[in-house]
Amino acid sequence: MPVETQQIKLTVDDLAEKFRRETIPLNNTFSYMAAMPLAEEDVKQYLRDPVAALPPNIVAALPVVRILLTPYIERSNGKGGDLVKFEKPADSKLILAARRSGKDGETLVFGIKDEDVADYHYTFYNAVACVLVDHWPAPAREPFVRLVSEELGAAIHGEVDDSSWRLKQALLRRQTNVRRETKLFRDYVTQAFEDTLTLYLHGICCDIDVETGPRKMPSRHLRRRLEVLETTYPPPEGYAVFPDQKKKRRK
Repeated sequence: MPVETQQIKLTVDDLAEKFRRETIPLNNTFSYMAAMPLAEEDVKQYLRDPVAALPPNIVAALPVVRILLTPYIERSNGKGGDLVKFEKPADSKLILAARRSGKDGETLVFGIKDEDVADYHYTFYNAVACVLVDHWPAPAREPFVRLVSEELGAAIHGEVDDSSWRLKQALLRRQTNVRRETKLFRDYVTQAFEDTLTLYLHGICCDIDVETGPRKMPSRHLRRRLEVLETTYPPPEGYAVFPDQKKKRRK
């Protein structure tokens, strides 16, 4: 059932607090609530399918996660908190997701009206990757950090996304020994993990095309990263990562 709401000034924090105990379970980690009516097919596409494609040991590593689906989210610019909107805000104020962390878990809020499902899936997996970064233990961290350090030593060009590209360029400009584990190095590796994990999770769930361009990492090096993540976080039974692997979708 959708959340009963009126077109009043409702912040993301208000919504998260009001309905945090009324969400509908998807599994032992994830639950959801919607601020608008959802057909069963919408529940499947926006919630059940992307959650089902998550690697089991990622789900086990996450805290309780509540998903709140809203029509739109308007950026507050520091004036009282981001707002849940039922009419589309100006493009300059429109954001696709918001995150609230608490002692009792995480709340991920998504604005989905007018949003393509494939784009929403990317936003969803990026939000999950951001949460996982805060619960990234050393045994899972070490293989990825070691690989990125090797890439830096070999002067491998490019990155997965703009955020990690910018941090990589800052590291290359400001640090002579780019493999030395400074704050710059750690910030870059963490963002590289977040961006690569987002792509990895999106690729498990959906058939996607990897963008190419002058800032993008060569495909053979990107595949090495994805293979490390596949070893660390194997996909659920019946799912695959790469196009040359047979993919079976759960019905």
